[in-house]
Amino acid sequence: MRIGHGYDVHRLTENRKLILGGVEIPYTKGLLGHSDADVLTHAIMDSLLGAAALGDIGQWFPDNSPEYAGANSILLLQKAIALLKERGWQVGNIDATVIAQQPKLKEYIPAMRRRLAGACAVEEGQISVKATTEEHLGFTGSGEGIAAHSVCLIVPIQ
Repeated sequence: MRIGHGYDVHRLTENRKLILGGVEIPYTKGLLGHSDADVLTHAIMDSLLGAAALGDIGQWFPDNSPEYAGANSILLLQKAIALLKERGWQVGNIDATVIAQQPKLKEYIPAMRRRLAGACAVEEGQISVKATTEEHLGFTGSGEGIAAHSVCLIVPIQ
């Protein structure tokens, strides 16, 4: 088995949709990025790629490539899962945390878990998503951006 860690952060901005874990969250701002800027899914991809010693999402899905402009991060996650599978790995479990002062995410977490589990071809029980604030401290606490951490376990395909 192998363990991986991922981290991502994006700035909040006007005139963008807020997508987290593949779920559109109603909010006055969205995340700025080359793709859909889904920080949660990006952190998960980095943890999975890292666990398999395959680098990071920038290596596989560069932010200067027109191919990935506006890309759906759930589709990119499916590609990352395919890369793991080609090398004999599958997801054991994923534990991720979104760090955002606003919006409140509790009611969207079940949909995020379903969406992420589907993309990873695993059971919902293998995906944990949590949300926390930073008590108005730092860039997430001031509402400038949203961050996410992910830890994963990958295991050989049985």
